[in-house]
Amino acid sequence: MQFICYPKCSTCMKAKKWLDSHGISYEERYIHEKNPTYAELADWHKRSGLPLRKFFNTSGQRYRALGLRDKLGEMSEEEALQLLASDGMLVKRPILVDDAHVLVGFKEADWEQTLGTKA
Repeated sequence: MQFICYPKCSTCMKAKKWLDSHGISYEERYIHEKNPTYAELADWHKRSGLPLRKFFNTSGQRYRALGLRDKLGEMSEEEALQLLASDGMLVKRPILVDDAHVLVGFKEADWEQTLGTKA
């Protein structure tokens, strides 16, 4: 299981603490050091069933600086994936990926339901 995160992100810290408290093993990957590739993002998007906009860090400075709130709706899927792959700080985090799951962002109830564990 891969845990893609940004170590200074408070939501990532909460998710990591949750994983540790549930005894779930994972490989940590820092999004600012090893950004997800286009192929990874395309695969995760397809497997997650989520709209592509859910993969964008809408509260991030770069998202706002690029004016993506207004531009995202006009972009093709290809353009949006290329943009995400170009800058890890545009990608919503954390992302938890294994053979069966792709979880984007941390909502404890969703993680419990998906991973089948309870605190």
